Amino acid sequence: MVDTTPVTRALETFADRLRAAPQSRLQRGAAAEALELARELSRRAQLAEEPGAEPRVMPDAGMFAAADQITVAGHDLVLVLKTEDEVAEAVRLVAEAQRRAGV
Repeated sequence: MVDTTPVTRALETFADRLRAAPQSRLQRGAAAEALELARELSRRAQLAEEPGAEPRVMPDAGMFAAADQITVAGHDLVLVLKTEDEVAEAVRLVAEAQRRAGV
């Protein structure tokens, strides 16, 4: 079994920073960046769980839900990660999104 703790920590850090960010920062793109990450994490989880099926797109639940969306999508992905390379890739995705979001 692969250790997914680094992914969980990265997700929690990003989510906490989003929750603490001012509304103006969320409006300037942090929430949109988080939604994009949540959609990608969700897509990857769905493809791992149902290969060949068309992934469903996570809806936009609004800027104040962005932190929850990355948390839910990320934890879904964590459940299907099988290798250290997949863990490293997930951590990279979260870190890059957080950097682009500026939080």
